[in-house]
Amino acid sequence: QVQLVESGGGLVQAGGSLRLSCAVSGGTFTSSNYAMTWFRQAPGKEREFVAGANWSGGISYADSVRGRSTISRDHAKNTMVLNMNNLKPEDTAVYYCAVGRRAIIFQFPPDYDFWGQGTQVTVSS
Repeated sequence: QVQLVESGGGLVQAGGSLRLSCAVSGGTFTSSNYAMTWFRQAPGKEREFVAGANWSGGISYADSVRGRSTISRDHAKNTMVLNMNNLKPEDTAVYYCAVGRRAIIFQFPPDYDFWGQGTQVTVSS
């Protein structure tokens, strides 16, 4: 049973920074077979892609966070970190960690097999 646990959410003022972490445990697939991504979902909106990383160093960011976010993975520990800077009120959402069975960084939720419970990020203006 694959489990994903997110941490690091909270209340931040606009212009501030946040560090989100995701730890993956369980499962039998090797880290070379999957991409790890962050999605977010604001109230009344669809879940959207934020950033993702695969084993071979491939990284992808949504336009909305590119330039002020950095994603990294620790393959040995099966963890992923998303650092976000210059946060804006529109970044307010529940942030989810997701893992897929393939190495490609897809940007649509149905392409991912495992999800964490989410962590709330609230950016005040």
